[in-house]
Amino acid sequence: MDNLIEAQLFINNKVWFSAKIWTGIDMVSQLVPSSSNETFDLYAPYSGKLIAKVAEASVDDVDSAVAAAETAFPAWSALSPIERGKPLKKLAEMVLARKDELANLEALSMGKPVGDYFDAGYAGVQFNYFGEAAYAQGNTSLNTPGFLNMSLRQPFGVVAIIIPWNAPLVFFSKKVGPAIAAGNTVVLKSSEKAPLTSWKVSQWITECGFPPGVINILSGHGHISGSAMASHMRIRALSFTGSTRTGRAIQIASAQSNLKKVVFELGGKGPALIFEDADLEEAAKGTEHSINGQSGQTCMANSRVYVQESVKERFIEAFKKFASSRRIGDPTDPIVNHGPQADKVQYDTVLRYIAIGKETGNLLLGGGSNEPARNNYAGAKGNLTVHPVIFTDQPEDSRVVKEEIFGPVVVINVFKTEEEVIAKANDTEFGLYASLWTKDLERALRVSKKLESGMVGVNCASPTGSWDLPFGGYKGSGTGRESLLESMEHYLEHKSIYFKVSGIGGI
Repeated sequence: MDNLIEAQLFINNKVWFSAKIWTGIDMVSQLVPSSSNETFDLYAPYSGKLIAKVAEASVDDVDSAVAAAETAFPAWSALSPIERGKPLKKLAEMVLARKDELANLEALSMGKPVGDYFDAGYAGVQFNYFGEAAYAQGNTSLNTPGFLNMSLRQPFGVVAIIIPWNAPLVFFSKKVGPAIAAGNTVVLKSSEKAPLTSWKVSQWITECGFPPGVINILSGHGHISGSAMASHMRIRALSFTGSTRTGRAIQIASAQSNLKKVVFELGGKGPALIFEDADLEEAAKGTEHSINGQSGQTCMANSRVYVQESVKERFIEAFKKFASSRRIGDPTDPIVNHGPQADKVQYDTVLRYIAIGKETGNLLLGGGSNEPARNNYAGAKGNLTVHPVIFTDQPEDSRVVKEEIFGPVVVINVFKTEEEVIAKANDTEFGLYASLWTKDLERALRVSKKLESGMVGVNCASPTGSWDLPFGGYKGSGTGRESLLESMEHYLEHKSIYFKVSGIGGI
């Protein structure tokens, strides 16, 4: 096709290219041959067209990236926070200036509508904040007679970052920003489903003033480069956002290698509790956006809705109204707010769950898809779009209630009492984001406290959040928390130092 993107690796401020996709350019000092000549094809999930040839990072490429990061670490960590912040702030400027280009790349690679692209603005906040906020604090103590004691906060060294495909630039910025602000150097792997914005940002790293080796960006599949990063003996910490299944595999690899510190933000099966005194129109609007925004491909989505029996019909009618008004189509069209699933694997997964739900409960809305998508991209259009789906009357032990679908599929079940709905909401191994809707403040506080979830929205739904409050989940939804105020914690080690000094008493 015309304008085929050739996405390369970025290691030590040089482009590491695969001979399979490098065309017509003489090698210069900024080009280095990759140890792997493997590539993979990236197709647009709406058009089905081949849009990119992407370099597949090998285990040797991971080693090269780690070596570059190790070499860069002493000088980078020795800089003042102000000096480390300067290139971060330049990167914020670059991302914001090129937001339309980034939005288009995301629409092409994984189907995110350009009209809903908030990611560049989010990244700008992260890079700007951590460009100024890297003053880690230690403590001093005179509580031990004869000693002046202190604690230090120091960077780990080489940190690995593995980001998901549903919001690549969001997770790039919220992990890379604090990691390098703290003085670490980074090896990042993008998702094979959406590598293009990470690849594009890699082209600006040198221009923004980052020294060689501080940020290294790889593309490829988890079972190759991701696995190598998880088990690498010279990577001291790893931050991952993605599926709970992959998180378990990374934790095992960490335990079996060097017990590197791991931070996870994983899957969800978020409940929304709609009490009979709620503003039903607002509750329907909020929960519908939560599950159908980005075609249901968000870990925070309220995919289980429990509505009090007395207002079931009114709520469902309002929910159907909003779901039926989605503007479905080409994600590069600014008026569209419902695009395709990210790729055919995800598309087929959602269709399988819909088939299961039809067997176990009542299909109230949707279930249709674009049949031309059921191909292997063999010369046909893609259009991997699933229209919003509403199930009702599903058993609590059904797979569509228990398992994360990652698509525009919601289950609306009823409840009678507060105790009953809390038990149903908590009957899951996930615990990322829960919502409840009520005008009763005492109930809101009581129920919020009892919900087993890292985040709770009262009269609001995901993705509502706060820059300065912890982001993360209970149980199988993750370990650790991220936010402007929390994230630095993950990328700094604690060290206690004990100075024996004669003549100093305790206090």
